[in-house]
Amino acid sequence: MSFQPSTGHPLQRPRRLRAHPRLRAMVAENRLTVDDLIYPLFVYHGLGLRREIVSMPGQYQLSLDRLGEAVAEVAELGIPAILLFGIPKHKDARGSSALHDDGIVQQAIAEAKKSAPELLVITDLCFCEYSDHGHCGPLTQAGGRIDVDNDATLPLLAEQAVSHARAGADVIAPSGMMDGMVRAIRGGLDAAGFDRIPILSYAAKYASAYYGPFREAAESAPSFGDRRTYQMDPANTDEAIREVALDLAEGADMVMVKPALAYLDILRRVKETYRVPTAAYNVSGEYAMVKAAAARGWVDERRIVMETLTGMKRAGADMILTYHAPDVARWLREG
Repeated sequence: MSFQPSTGHPLQRPRRLRAHPRLRAMVAENRLTVDDLIYPLFVYHGLGLRREIVSMPGQYQLSLDRLGEAVAEVAELGIPAILLFGIPKHKDARGSSALHDDGIVQQAIAEAKKSAPELLVITDLCFCEYSDHGHCGPLTQAGGRIDVDNDATLPLLAEQAVSHARAGADVIAPSGMMDGMVRAIRGGLDAAGFDRIPILSYAAKYASAYYGPFREAAESAPSFGDRRTYQMDPANTDEAIREVALDLAEGADMVMVKPALAYLDILRRVKETYRVPTAAYNVSGEYAMVKAAAARGWVDERRIVMETLTGMKRAGADMILTYHAPDVARWLREG
């Protein structure tokens, strides 16, 4: 008996909606736009520097006097926001240069605002780039083990946040995964008169192997051990939901899942559970793998990047932090 296709409901013949490119675009359920993008930038001490990061082709460590060029390009492409990371000249056990009003990120905020006043400037808030040991706060020793002193780090994070706000940061993004960090930062900002500055918390940040290239870019590799005592276990899902709940209760306005690609289930669950603005960080290792494969002709870079970021949108991302942002903005213009 031969199969007789139904002529009933159009959903029984979905290929009808795929035949024409205009129709495919019209019925697309998720659409990646330039407004979804946040571009991370690495600001380095010194002058005249635009040093390519070996493990992240096309990304650079920029000195303050070269930052304006990159920021102007970002603004011209219509990308709405940047995320600033600083690599200072001086590092110590406390990460004290992160607290100075003339620190590397504080100066970078001013440079970015000068080059593109309309751009949203987000600042990463942590101590790993500023400490001589590469961990995310001052250290303590207990039970024969050296670890980050969680409670001693909290007032320092609040102080750093206020300094960034004074310099003109539009959004503060704490990334250290310290217990109580959002409460401390919110309290510090409010007490200093910056109650209107929102917090984008790295609420579900995993202890991931995907961060490798970033540690070269930010010169922030731990000098001993790793960050598994404060970043999340990749095996855990429910813990991420608890972490996000805590940060929202403490005053976070937006939350982030990091990394993105191997954690799309987490992204979807966070978005469906809390319905708050949710960011996905398309991290350095994800970027580096695509660039390496594309350089060898193994993948179509444009197609795989657009598919990957669309997948993050589909999973629930309202914002995507990605090193691909300038290329994506150009591709979107081209159509």
